[in-house]
Amino acid sequence: MSTFFYMLLAFIVGVLVGWFLWGRLRGELDSLRGDLDRTKSERDRLRADTNRLSGELDACSRARADLEGRLREAPSTPAKTGANKAAAPAPAAVMSTPAAAKSSPAKSAAAKPAAAKPAAKSATPRASTAPKKTPTPKKAAAPKAPAGKADNLRRLIGIGPVNEKLLKGQGVTTYAQIAAWTEADVKRIEDVLNFDGRIAREKWIEQAKLLASGNEAEFARQFPTAGTSSNT
Repeated sequence: MSTFFYMLLAFIVGVLVGWFLWGRLRGELDSLRGDLDRTKSERDRLRADTNRLSGELDACSRARADLEGRLREAPSTPAKTGANKAAAPAPAAVMSTPAAAKSSPAKSAAAKPAAAKPAAKSATPRASTAPKKTPTPKKAAAPKAPAGKADNLRRLIGIGPVNEKLLKGQGVTTYAQIAAWTEADVKRIEDVLNFDGRIAREKWIEQAKLLASGNEAEFARQFPTAGTSSNT
Protein backbone atom coordinates (compact mmCIF):
# COMPACT_ATOMS: atom_id res chain seq x y z
CA MET A 1 0.00 0.00 0.00
CA SER A 2 2.79 2.36 0.90
CA THR A 3 4.56 1.60 -2.37
CA PHE A 4 1.51 2.53 -4.38
CA PHE A 5 1.12 5.72 -2.39
CA TYR A 6 4.72 6.72 -3.08
CA MET A 7 4.35 5.96 -6.77
CA LEU A 8 1.17 8.05 -6.95
CA LEU A 9 2.85 10.84 -5.12
CA ALA A 10 5.86 10.70 -7.45
CA PHE A 11 3.54 10.72 -10.45
CA ILE A 12 1.68 13.76 -9.17
CA VAL A 13 4.91 15.56 -8.40
CA GLY A 14 6.27 14.71 -11.87
CA VAL A 15 3.09 16.02 -13.49
CA LEU A 16 3.29 19.24 -11.50
CA VAL A 17 6.98 19.71 -12.30
CA GLY A 18 6.35 18.97 -15.96
CA TRP A 19 3.41 21.36 -16.01
CA PHE A 20 5.54 24.06 -14.39
CA LEU A 21 8.40 23.52 -16.83
CA TRP A 22 6.01 23.47 -19.78
CA GLY A 23 4.47 26.73 -18.62
CA ARG A 24 7.87 28.42 -18.41
CA LEU A 25 8.94 27.04 -21.75
CA ARG A 26 5.68 28.13 -23.30
CA GLY A 27 6.10 31.62 -21.87
CA GLU A 28 9.62 31.87 -23.27
CA LEU A 29 8.35 30.54 -26.59
CA ASP A 30 5.64 33.20 -26.68
CA SER A 31 8.25 35.82 -25.82
CA LEU A 32 10.46 34.59 -28.65
CA ARG A 33 7.51 34.68 -31.02
CA GLY A 34 6.78 38.24 -29.98
CA ASP A 35 10.42 39.20 -30.54
CA LEU A 36 10.28 37.52 -33.93
CA ASP A 37 7.14 39.45 -34.86
CA ARG A 38 8.75 42.71 -33.77
CA THR A 39 11.86 41.85 -35.78
CA LYS A 40 9.73 41.14 -38.84
CA SER A 41 7.85 44.42 -38.45
CA GLU A 42 11.16 46.26 -38.02
CA ARG A 43 12.47 44.51 -41.10
CA ASP A 44 9.39 45.57 -43.07
CA ARG A 45 9.78 49.15 -41.86
CA LEU A 46 13.44 49.16 -42.86
CA ARG A 47 12.52 47.81 -46.29
CA ALA A 48 9.94 50.58 -46.70
CA ASP A 49 12.52 53.19 -45.66
CA THR A 50 15.02 51.65 -48.08
CA ASN A 51 12.53 51.83 -50.94
CA ARG A 52 11.67 55.43 -50.06
CA LEU A 53 15.34 56.43 -49.88
CA SER A 54 16.00 54.66 -53.17
CA GLY A 55 13.18 56.65 -54.79
CA GLU A 56 14.59 59.91 -53.39
CA LEU A 57 18.07 58.94 -54.60
CA ASP A 58 16.72 58.28 -58.09
CA ALA A 59 14.94 61.64 -58.07
CA CYS A 60 18.17 63.37 -56.97
CA SER A 61 20.09 61.56 -59.72
CA ARG A 62 17.60 62.72 -62.34
CA ALA A 63 17.74 66.28 -61.00
CA ARG A 64 21.54 66.18 -61.07
CA ALA A 65 21.55 64.88 -64.64
CA ASP A 66 19.13 67.65 -65.61
CA LEU A 67 21.32 70.32 -64.00
CA GLU A 68 24.45 68.93 -65.65
CA GLY A 69 22.69 69.02 -69.01
CA ARG A 70 21.71 72.64 -68.44
CA LEU A 71 25.25 73.52 -67.41
CA ARG A 72 26.62 71.92 -70.56
CA GLU A 73 24.17 73.89 -72.67
CA ALA A 74 24.75 77.18 -70.80
CA PRO A 75 28.17 78.12 -72.36
CA SER A 76 26.71 77.83 -75.85
CA THR A 77 24.60 80.98 -75.39
CA PRO A 78 27.55 83.36 -74.64
CA ALA A 79 29.47 81.71 -77.45
CA LYS A 80 26.65 82.45 -79.88
CA THR A 81 26.33 86.04 -78.71
CA GLY A 82 30.09 86.45 -78.98
CA ALA A 83 29.95 85.07 -82.53
CA ASN A 84 27.16 87.50 -83.36
CA LYS A 85 29.23 90.35 -81.98
CA ALA A 86 32.22 89.20 -84.01
CA ALA A 87 30.10 88.92 -87.16
CA ALA A 88 28.67 92.42 -86.70
CA PRO A 89 30.65 95.16 -88.44
CA ALA A 90 33.05 96.90 -86.12
CA PRO A 91 32.03 100.51 -85.36
CA ALA A 92 34.19 103.37 -86.30
CA ALA A 93 37.36 103.88 -84.31
CA VAL A 94 37.20 106.10 -81.29
CA MET A 95 40.03 108.24 -82.56
CA SER A 96 40.97 109.10 -86.11
CA THR A 97 44.45 109.79 -87.45
CA PRO A 98 45.88 113.30 -87.56
CA ALA A 99 46.14 112.81 -91.32
CA ALA A 100 42.35 112.54 -91.53
CA ALA A 101 41.99 115.72 -89.48
CA LYS A 102 44.46 117.50 -91.74
CA SER A 103 42.73 116.28 -94.89
CA SER A 104 39.34 117.71 -93.81
CA PRO A 105 40.29 121.33 -94.72
CA ALA A 106 41.50 120.13 -98.11
CA LYS A 107 38.23 118.32 -98.68
CA SER A 108 36.24 121.42 -97.65
CA ALA A 109 38.34 123.56 -99.96
CA ALA A 110 37.75 121.15 -102.79
CA ALA A 111 34.05 121.16 -102.02
CA LYS A 112 33.80 124.94 -102.39
CA PRO A 113 34.61 125.07 -106.17
CA ALA A 114 32.36 122.07 -106.74
CA ALA A 115 29.53 123.87 -104.96
CA ALA A 116 30.20 127.02 -106.98
CA LYS A 117 29.52 125.29 -110.30
CA PRO A 118 25.88 124.42 -109.54
CA ALA A 119 25.43 127.98 -108.27
CA ALA A 120 26.62 129.35 -111.62
CA LYS A 121 24.34 127.02 -113.54
CA SER A 122 21.32 128.00 -111.44
CA ALA A 123 21.17 131.55 -112.85
CA THR A 124 17.71 130.93 -114.38
CA PRO A 125 14.69 132.54 -112.68
CA ARG A 126 13.28 129.08 -111.81
CA ALA A 127 16.44 128.01 -110.03
CA SER A 128 16.71 131.33 -108.17
CA THR A 129 13.35 130.75 -106.48
CA ALA A 130 14.46 127.34 -105.04
CA PRO A 131 15.85 127.51 -101.49
CA LYS A 132 19.55 126.89 -101.24
CA LYS A 133 20.65 124.22 -98.80
CA THR A 134 23.76 125.03 -96.85
CA PRO A 135 25.86 121.96 -96.11
CA THR A 136 26.23 121.29 -92.41
CA PRO A 137 29.85 121.26 -91.31
CA LYS A 138 31.11 117.92 -90.08
CA LYS A 139 32.88 117.68 -86.79
CA ALA A 140 36.54 116.84 -87.12
CA ALA A 141 37.39 113.48 -85.59
CA ALA A 142 39.76 113.30 -82.63
CA PRO A 143 43.43 112.52 -83.43
CA LYS A 144 44.69 108.96 -83.35
CA ALA A 145 48.19 107.55 -83.07
CA PRO A 146 49.78 106.64 -86.42
CA ALA A 147 49.49 103.02 -87.51
CA GLY A 148 52.39 100.79 -86.57
CA LYS A 149 53.10 102.54 -83.25
CA ALA A 150 50.63 100.77 -80.96
CA ASP A 151 51.26 101.01 -77.22
CA ASN A 152 51.22 98.15 -74.74
CA LEU A 153 47.70 98.68 -73.37
CA ARG A 154 48.14 95.85 -70.89
CA ARG A 155 50.19 98.13 -68.69
CA LEU A 156 46.95 99.74 -67.60
CA ILE A 157 45.21 98.23 -64.59
CA GLY A 158 42.10 96.39 -65.77
CA ILE A 159 43.29 95.68 -69.33
CA GLY A 160 44.28 92.10 -70.04
CA PRO A 161 44.69 90.15 -73.27
CA VAL A 162 40.93 89.93 -73.87
CA ASN A 163 40.21 93.60 -73.22
CA GLU A 164 43.25 94.62 -75.27
CA LYS A 165 41.96 92.60 -78.22
CA LEU A 166 38.49 94.15 -77.91
CA LEU A 167 39.94 97.65 -77.71
CA LYS A 168 42.07 97.05 -80.80
CA GLY A 169 38.91 95.86 -82.53
CA GLN A 170 37.49 99.31 -81.78
CA GLY A 171 40.59 101.00 -83.18
CA VAL A 172 42.10 101.90 -79.77
CA THR A 173 45.83 101.14 -79.79
CA THR A 174 47.56 104.03 -77.96
CA TYR A 175 47.57 105.69 -74.56
CA ALA A 176 46.82 109.06 -76.18
CA GLN A 177 43.51 107.78 -77.54
CA ILE A 178 42.35 106.56 -74.11
CA ALA A 179 43.56 109.80 -72.49
CA ALA A 180 41.40 111.83 -74.92
CA TRP A 181 38.16 109.83 -74.31
CA THR A 182 35.00 111.81 -73.66
CA GLU A 183 31.97 110.66 -71.68
CA ALA A 184 30.33 109.51 -74.90
CA ASP A 185 33.44 107.51 -75.83
CA VAL A 186 33.54 105.89 -72.38
CA LYS A 187 29.86 104.91 -72.62
CA ARG A 188 30.30 103.44 -76.08
CA ILE A 189 33.39 101.45 -75.09
CA GLU A 190 31.68 100.16 -71.93
CA ASP A 191 28.72 99.03 -74.03
CA VAL A 192 31.04 97.16 -76.39
CA LEU A 193 33.18 95.64 -73.61
CA ASN A 194 30.08 94.89 -71.50
CA PHE A 195 31.40 96.99 -68.59
CA ASP A 196 29.46 99.11 -66.11
CA GLY A 197 31.50 101.99 -64.71
CA ARG A 198 34.70 99.93 -64.67
CA ILE A 199 36.71 102.46 -66.71
CA ALA A 200 36.10 105.17 -64.11
CA ARG A 201 36.71 102.83 -61.17
CA GLU A 202 40.03 101.59 -62.51
CA LYS A 203 41.04 105.08 -63.76
CA TRP A 204 41.96 104.07 -67.30
CA ILE A 205 42.01 107.67 -68.51
CA GLU A 206 44.24 108.88 -65.63
CA GLN A 207 46.68 106.02 -66.24
CA ALA A 208 46.72 106.66 -69.98
CA LYS A 209 47.41 110.39 -69.48
CA LEU A 210 50.50 109.65 -67.40
CA LEU A 211 51.79 107.03 -69.84
CA ALA A 212 51.03 109.21 -72.88
CA SER A 213 53.02 112.08 -71.36
CA GLY A 214 55.91 109.72 -70.54
CA ASN A 215 55.69 110.37 -66.79
CA GLU A 216 56.73 106.87 -65.75
CA ALA A 217 57.78 107.90 -62.22
CA GLU A 218 54.40 109.42 -61.38
CA PHE A 219 52.62 106.46 -63.01
CA ALA A 220 54.62 104.01 -60.87
CA ARG A 221 53.88 106.09 -57.76
CA GLN A 222 50.12 106.39 -58.32
CA PHE A 223 49.60 102.89 -59.74
CA PRO A 224 52.20 100.58 -58.17
CA THR A 225 50.27 97.44 -59.12
CA ALA A 226 50.19 98.29 -62.83
CA GLY A 227 52.29 96.49 -65.40
CA THR A 228 55.79 97.53 -66.36
CA SER A 229 56.94 98.58 -69.81
CA SER A 230 58.24 95.03 -70.47
CA ASN A 231 55.13 93.09 -69.43
CA THR A 232 53.03 91.11 -71.87
